[in-house]
Amino acid sequence: MADAPSPRRVVVIGATGSIGRSTLCVIDDNRGALRAAGLAAHRNARLLADLAVRYRPDAIALTDAAAIDEFRARAGAWQGEIFVGEAAAEDLARAVDAEVVVLGSVGLSGLRPGLAAIDAGRDVALASKEVLVVAGAVVMARARARGVRVLPVDSEHSAIAQCLAGGSIADVARLILTASGGPFLRSSLDALATVTAEQALAHPTWRMGPKVTVDSATLMNKGFEVIEARWLFDVSPSKIQVMIHPQSVVHSMVEFADGATLAQLSPPDMRLPIQLALLPDTRQPVAPTRMDWTVPRTLTFEPPDLRRFPCLAQAYDAIAIGGTMPAVLEGADASAVALFLDGQLPFTEIPKAIRTAMDFHRPIAEPSLEELLAARRWAYQLIRSL
Repeated sequence: MADAPSPRRVVVIGATGSIGRSTLCVIDDNRGALRAAGLAAHRNARLLADLAVRYRPDAIALTDAAAIDEFRARAGAWQGEIFVGEAAAEDLARAVDAEVVVLGSVGLSGLRPGLAAIDAGRDVALASKEVLVVAGAVVMARARARGVRVLPVDSEHSAIAQCLAGGSIADVARLILTASGGPFLRSSLDALATVTAEQALAHPTWRMGPKVTVDSATLMNKGFEVIEARWLFDVSPSKIQVMIHPQSVVHSMVEFADGATLAQLSPPDMRLPIQLALLPDTRQPVAPTRMDWTVPRTLTFEPPDLRRFPCLAQAYDAIAIGGTMPAVLEGADASAVALFLDGQLPFTEIPKAIRTAMDFHRPIAEPSLEELLAARRWAYQLIRSL
């Protein structure tokens, strides 16, 4: 009798966050097929220590050095390698032997660990949109050079990848990303001027961090997904369309040249795309959630109103210009959203601030990684100074 295959070894960057915890749930559901080989967090030493004791990884990383004493005190008898400091997650991604590294940390914090994982020859399961928005050309070029895969964890891009199993990317007419429309889909334009942070954080479908939730309210999140799809699937932005779909059941669609359209439907649960990224090319019998088709339902679709969602148009403009402009878009958005959440900027001023940064910027056509990061920092500081 043949020996059972060894479990796929997984490194989780951002293990204490929402995506990280969902990833560990998937590992729990697929015991024998998956193993947590490395866990990284920023400063949540208490939860990271509990996870280290439970999952027994080969190594952990804690980027906030001030939290390491708390980790050691709580981790008890766990024996493994510890990486500490600003580059700890990067060191972990490079050092731990693994088949796939999950980038579940917030914003750009997963960029350098992701590049380290790629350089070490590991597949990357990408949950952070900002990584490809800011540095898509660099990341994908590195992945091609090393012969590794960048696997989507976003439900929309996972849905596209699933639909593409039914045809070739060369035959695609359109990739169609769906968006719930957020909490202000039916609000009047006048009412948007008085939106509070509490209202913007009340997303009707998903439970996410504050930054992503506000981006979903402005539809910048969907603009980032357009840019991400451009890099993941190597298609022109002109072939990527966004449709409002408030029910959040159809996660994306692919229309082929012959007019046939394939759609992926599932309940809004991040565990499914994570499972598909960790165990690619397979369909596991473990189903995080299932559709109840005995319940009557109506699915609706409509094009987005760009007067209500100008951030989506800005994302299309940024990727059309290319070079450093998407990095400026992301940096300006991060700064503007932070100011809005702090009560220093009205909701309707977010897209105006972003447009200001884009208008002032002189893009570099073929930037290095450092030039991309510098452009992003410039845009972030510009909005704060204004």
